[in-house]
Amino acid sequence: MAKNNGRNLNVTIKNQDDNKDEVVISFSSIIKQLKRFLALWLVAAIIAGILAFAFSAIQTFSKKNPAKALVSFSYSGIEKGLDPAGRKFDINSIKNPLVIEKALTSMGQDLDKVEDIRANISFDSIIPQDAYERLTTYKNIMETASSGNLSAAQAMLDVTWYPTQFTVKFDFGKADFDRETGVEFLNTLLECYRTFFYEQYGYNEPLGVAVKPVNYESYDYPQQVDVFRNSLRTVRSYLGSLSNDDNTTFRSSVTGYTFKDLSEYAKTVSNIDLDRISSYISVNNVTKDKDAALAYYDYRIENLNRDKDEYAERVASIDASISQYVKDNITYFSENVNTESTVHSDQYDSLFRQKTSLESSLAQTKQDIKFYESRRDDLKNNKNSSKANIEKVEADIKALSEKVAEIVDLTEKTADDYYENVQFANAYNILVPASKSIAAGISQAVSESMKLIILIEALLFVIYLCAAFICALKGDSNKRKKTVKAYADDDDDDDAEDAELDELIDIIDEDDEEDEKKPVKKNNNNSKSKKK
Repeated sequence: MAKNNGRNLNVTIKNQDDNKDEVVISFSSIIKQLKRFLALWLVAAIIAGILAFAFSAIQTFSKKNPAKALVSFSYSGIEKGLDPAGRKFDINSIKNPLVIEKALTSMGQDLDKVEDIRANISFDSIIPQDAYERLTTYKNIMETASSGNLSAAQAMLDVTWYPTQFTVKFDFGKADFDRETGVEFLNTLLECYRTFFYEQYGYNEPLGVAVKPVNYESYDYPQQVDVFRNSLRTVRSYLGSLSNDDNTTFRSSVTGYTFKDLSEYAKTVSNIDLDRISSYISVNNVTKDKDAALAYYDYRIENLNRDKDEYAERVASIDASISQYVKDNITYFSENVNTESTVHSDQYDSLFRQKTSLESSLAQTKQDIKFYESRRDDLKNNKNSSKANIEKVEADIKALSEKVAEIVDLTEKTADDYYENVQFANAYNILVPASKSIAAGISQAVSESMKLIILIEALLFVIYLCAAFICALKGDSNKRKKTVKAYADDDDDDDAEDAELDELIDIIDEDDEEDEKKPVKKNNNNSKSKKK
């Protein structure tokens, strides 16, 4: 019997699952796209920045932006908001009409624009960093002082800050100036204010007007002597105040004198030249009108007696105030010893200064009364002077006038040198003058265009990132689709191979079946041999 052989074939096919809702993007793809668009972004950013700056520059140079300058003040008292004279400081003094007129005159401009200029000058104060930190600290102390000594915290908050630096703005367009003229005027104005500042607080201008006798010839000879006496007395008082304020023994590089030198010079002229002329007039009865001179002496003596009584009453009143004044005391507590001390009082010191000044004026008034009484008595007892005496007095007074004028001039120059280089060396400074150069305009254009440039550049950068991200996302998505398609094609090939294999198996099975159905043929030769 023929043996029946069978074949079995097992094929397992595993398909990949498709996650259609899952989005996959790699960081390397984003970096690749960033590198791809980097050059394009840089070009776009540069072009956008140039266009933004050009737009701002056109606006800057086409419109008349205000000219700006920065000034500062540095002297004793400015930190309390006071000027050098002890009064309240007002920055608006920079646009004083006198200063504006002086600036316009130096530039050869018409004075009819004074009010327009004043209306278009403004100021901005600048808070220094240390002042800002100090004020912030005081505020924090008060906010955190919910318990404990609130009065101490409140005392710390009783601190007012006063600016020392100011930005001066001049809207020259509204004042009908072009840019170049407007900037030049602002700088000229600030320089003219320097002179005004020194004259106002150095007192040289009032000094010159007060002590320079003008048309003294119109007075009688004794009165001319009085005019020069008052002038010399004013100069010596002014020099004395400067000498007291000077702690450096200042010697002027302009005149070569100290304040003490000039005071001694004025004292010599007063005690020798002036007294010699005065005594000569009294002895020789030199006068243009004897009766008028006697009436003048009587009037002066009467006025001086009234002044003497007034000074005496004021001194007595201040003495009473000083005797009744009680200073504040402060007590320091420690473990073993408690100490007390009086608090410094400006009001108490001011009373003593007033008393000293009044006592000096009272003593001087008493001396003047005696002097005029002596001159009046001499004039009553002497005869009228001769022509030669009058000519001599006139010549001596003329020489005296020249000496007084020289003393006044030396005093002014020495005081100017002192105020500008010692006491007010840094009192007023122009830190940053207004600029009309192209570079300044470009700098202003850059400053004003920074916000626009930053905004545009930020927008371009966001667009750059978004474009790189989107392109990377699309690229990875396309790659994913190709991979899925490749897997699908492989599955189709596997199905075809399986079909062919099944078909082959079927053919083999059919052949086996046919072989089994065929009959078995016997060998005739073998049969014949058996029969034999």
